[in-house]
Amino acid sequence: MLLAGNVMVNRVYANCLDFNNIRTIPEMVYQSPGGFEAVQRSYFYQRARNREVRLARRLVQGERFAPAQNSLWFYRPTGACPAEWFGQPNVGRYKAHCFFSPIYSDCPEVYR
Repeated sequence: MLLAGNVMVNRVYANCLDFNNIRTIPEMVYQSPGGFEAVQRSYFYQRARNREVRLARRLVQGERFAPAQNSLWFYRPTGACPAEWFGQPNVGRYKAHCFFSPIYSDCPEVYR
């Protein structure tokens, strides 16, 4: 949950690549194409619990977790993580998900 949250916050701060002019969490979540699949389907049917709210606050306040600390993308492959995904280098795997960060020169804002 925290790693996916890192990616979400990074997309708002990035203002580069697929995330130009995305300045708020709702804009990022509902971005089309590119938002989060979970909001396009009815996976979530209840309000955030206190625990999730506390975790979200930690992320918005700047807490980061490897390998997602500078990532803008993640997904769950059926096998091994590819070295790149749409030209973005793989920076690590956590459980079933692979994380991808832009090259610094393509998006320095995400490396703040």
